[in-house]
Order: sequence, then structure tokens, then C-alpha cells
Amino acid sequence: MGKDDLDRKIYVLDTNVLLHEPLAYLSFQEHDVVIPMTVLEELDHIKDRKRDVSRDARVAIRSLDDVLTDATPEQMLEGVDLPKVQRDPNKPASSGKLIIVNDHLYPDSISGLPGNENDHSIINCALQLQKQYTEKKVILVTKDINMRLKAKGVGLKFVEDYRTDQLIDDINLLTSGYNKFEGDFWESVGECQTEQQGRYSLHKVPKSRMPEVFYNEYLLDGGEHFAARVVGYDEAHVTLKDISVERLLHQQAWGVKPKNVYQGMALDALLDPNIELVVLTGPAGCGKTLLALASALEMIIEKGVYDKVIVTRNTPEIAESIGFLPGTEEEKMAPWLAAITDTLEVLHKHDESPISSRNYIMEKANIQFKSVNFMRGRSIQNAVVILDESQNLTASQLKTIITRCGEGTKLICTGNLAQIDSNYLTPVTSGLTYIVERFKDFEGSATINLNGVVRSRLASFAEENL
Repeated sequence: MGKDDLDRKIYVLDTNVLLHEPLAYLSFQEHDVVIPMTVLEELDHIKDRKRDVSRDARVAIRSLDDVLTDATPEQMLEGVDLPKVQRDPNKPASSGKLIIVNDHLYPDSISGLPGNENDHSIINCALQLQKQYTEKKVILVTKDINMRLKAKGVGLKFVEDYRTDQLIDDINLLTSGYNKFEGDFWESVGECQTEQQGRYSLHKVPKSRMPEVFYNEYLLDGGEHFAARVVGYDEAHVTLKDISVERLLHQQAWGVKPKNVYQGMALDALLDPNIELVVLTGPAGCGKTLLALASALEMIIEKGVYDKVIVTRNTPEIAESIGFLPGTEEEKMAPWLAAITDTLEVLHKHDESPISSRNYIMEKANIQFKSVNFMRGRSIQNAVVILDESQNLTASQLKTIITRCGEGTKLICTGNLAQIDSNYLTPVTSGLTYIVERFKDFEGSATINLNGVVRSRLASFAEENL
């Protein structure tokens, strides 16, 4: 066995890795990838269900078939070369192998775990390979935290989460969408070129003073007056649109005024038709849904920029089915979208009849409640799409929704990364985190972390102390 063979690791993939990313086995190019028979059986059971995840199971099965289609049974057990990817032009493309292992042949006594559970069979398989290839590193890759604990508990040395699509290692590194400077901004920057553009001033600041910037990043300083937004940059200069804190705080949408500078920055992005994607993150009670809905109503009813509001959100129940009980899609979705109807009532609480006002506005603004399942295949034009609770979506689900947006559509994603309900998502692997990082340098998107709870004194204390 040559040195290259010894350096090659063996990765054993769990089913949930292939459901999370159907082409995950291609991410381990120079190493061997083992897929236990139990994983193929689990994919087989999932592929025929009427669930969103069934599509991912079918994609995974088809892609495995593409690699293994011409292989003989002996070759499948020995390993079939993974499709080669040339990473470094100076080195020959090294390729690992894809191996299907019949883990049912291994006795349960290897791990001591009862063999009637699929997770235990996959752990058993990894342990058998660790025993068989003592000179190699055998790694179980799974998104199931409890399975990782069990595997370590029975003696598997290396267990990992699948992190190939993870763009940051620590959620604290996630961009907030704004940059706060110490002291006075203009004192630190010095001289710059300024030109007037309509009501706003544009400043050209040397890039050397602000080496790391991205489009639509907001800038604040230690004072109470300066606020600006990055509207462009090149290697020499950064172009800033001077907004001022006073102007941010004096905006309003559908009668809603910002309670702090973070809400002011959010409203500035929400009311700008040139920003097609706005991502609002932050703790419970910071005003994400209220600002999104108020700005949507303002732009549709008052300004006539868009034609309708489409509200969609993901919960485990919706992902499975919205049921066979009588009622329209909107009526079935209503319990999960109560956050939106509650917000509409708050916006009209001073009206003589808040319920009548809510119903009238829902009709006038053409507010539609849609299930994430029914978004696939559509093309949405001239609408505001509000994707609520988006922290529970994977990157591929979010891609499905974002690619539905046609000309003249604005997408608002709101989410709280501290409230993830999905079994396999963490704050760093959530689709919300993924789009914040992927879109941060796209000139048509802005991200705002709404720092601070404004719902109530009680909610604020709970967020900080519980």
C-alpha cells in the first residue's frame, strides 16, 4: 500500500447528509466515500413519500446511479472512481473511490448496539471499517447530533458534521449588515470628494481607509448624527450615500416609525425598490415581521410600486402536507401565519373596527398566504414576497424560493437564528446564514441585524436573562 493510499481517509456517509446535499459524496474528492446498504434502504423508503425531502432522496439515488451504472458487483465492492475534479493545475487530479458496503453482514457485537435500528447499523459499519483498516482514518459523517454522541460512545475515533456548505465557523462572525466606527467618522477619514445627487450627498472615500466593505453595508459612528450606506466601490474608492441618523429615524411606512437606528436602517432598505433582497435577522420582538409588512403595504397601496404581497413560511407540518380538510390553501395556512394577521391588527388597532380594516387591507393589498411546497415552479412578478421564520429552511429550499422571483419582485427574509426548530439545522448551517453570507456582496441585497428588543419590557428582559 503506497503513501497516497495511507493518506486517503475513509468517509462513511449517513442518510441525512445525502438528504441535506444530494451530491455530498462528491465533496470528498481525494478520499474514499463509503455508503452503507442501510443508507440506500433509507433513501428508498423516503423517495416515495409525499414529502419535500423525497425529492432530495430521488436526486441522491439518481446521481449515485450515474457513477455506478456501468460497475460490476465486484467493482462496487472494491470501489468505483469518483468523478475527477482538477483543483490544482500543477498536480495530477487525484480521485478517491465510491464504495457500497453491505453492512448487514457485520455482527452487532462490534459496537454492542442493537442492530434493529438503522443508525446503529451505520455506526456498526464505520466501526468494522475502523477495525479492518487500522492504518487509515475512518470518519463517520452525520448531521444527527445524537448519532455523533452514540458513535463516540461505542469507540469510533472520528465523527464529524457535514460542513462543506458551511460558510462560517462561528455564528458571531455572521455579518450584521452595518459597521460601527469608534469616535467621529469624518475625523478618521479626512478629506473626500462629495457630489450632490438629488436629495442625497455622495462621498468618495479612499478604499485604504475602509479595506473591508460590501454593497449596501450601513455605516454608523460613535456620534448620534452620521449614518451612510455603501452604494459602490472599486480598488481606489468607496462611494457612500449620506443618510444621517435623523433622516433614518424620521422615515415611516404605513404609520410605523422606527424605534431605534437599526429599525431605521431596515426601513431604508425595505423602502428602496432597487434592493431586491432584504434579510432581517435578530431576536424575538425586534420588529422584523412588523417592519416587513408595514413597508410592503406602504409600497403597494400608497406608492403602487408592487401589485401584491405573498407571505410564505416553513414549519415541519407545512413541509409534510397542508392536509385534506375542507378549506382553501389560505384558510389552511392561516394558523401558521397568525403572526402576519396579528401584525395587521396591530397596524390598525386604532381604527373603529380593526377586524374589518384588516380584512379590507388584505383584499386591497392582495395578501396571499402560500405554502413553501407550492412555490416551486412558479414565476412571481411585481410582488413583495415575505418569507417569515426562514431560519428553519435549508440552503436548497431557500434557493428554490429565491429563484421564483421574477422582474419587479422584492423578497424579504426574516428569521431568528436562536429559534431553529429543524432537527438537522444549527445557526451556522441554517439556510438563512447561508444567504446572508452568499448575498452580502450583491448590489441588489441588504442585511440588517435588528439589534435590541422593542416588543415590551418583559420580552426584552426575557431575551437577555432566560
